[in-house]
Amino acid sequence: MLTPERHRLILQLLKEKNIVKINELVELTHTSESTIRRDLSQLEEDKFLKRIHGGASRLQGKLQEPSMNEKSSKNLHEKREIAKFAANLVETGDCIYLDAGSTVKEMIDFLPIDNIVVVTNGLMHVTPLLNKGIPTYLIGGFAKQNTKAIIGRGALTSLDLYQFDKCFMGVNGIHSQFGYTTPDQEEAAVKQKVISLSRETYVLADETKFSEIAFSKIGDLKTATIITNELSDETMRVFKDKTTIKVVTA
Repeated sequence: MLTPERHRLILQLLKEKNIVKINELVELTHTSESTIRRDLSQLEEDKFLKRIHGGASRLQGKLQEPSMNEKSSKNLHEKREIAKFAANLVETGDCIYLDAGSTVKEMIDFLPIDNIVVVTNGLMHVTPLLNKGIPTYLIGGFAKQNTKAIIGRGALTSLDLYQFDKCFMGVNGIHSQFGYTTPDQEEAAVKQKVISLSRETYVLADETKFSEIAFSKIGDLKTATIITNELSDETMRVFKDKTTIKVVTA
């Protein structure tokens, strides 16, 4: 079977199932596992799919954005482990920014409460922060219903009041060529502004965010340190030379 025909069959099956395994593709195309691995690498490079352990998954739509409730219920164990690691980076005397992301929200349970200040655009972050007795500032702007994030011109203006020791960000996509992305350009603008105001920037993301590309660019990979859970050797090989990655193991 010629390469274009194999690629067509792979993409057709992926459209039907969203996730395909290498052994399925070997059987479908009557070819070797090594050939299928090369096919998947090429299709990922061409931005038709993303590699996952043992196979491939369909890319999410550029504008697709799950709600905060949907995001909070996915990969919760991994998010908690990532969040715990990130919270341990916060030191006494820090002024930190917590982005409205679902993994970032999980940090709150693990934050130290002595002599830190938090600024956030996450509406869902405010109550747990206040319950812990952490001094909290909520930036102004437009309240986005889907992600419960404060965005817009008011948010950008109010950020001019602050400087941060560390910021902790959520993203929808991490790509070796296109960097960090999110579906909403206004939300991307807020994230960009925060990064410019921070001494250290951390992106919290589980392995599902890697090789995804959303509509609006936040920044290049080198602008942040990534905190994630265990990655495949293939993913680590692609990303390790482009930025610092801290891998959290359970």
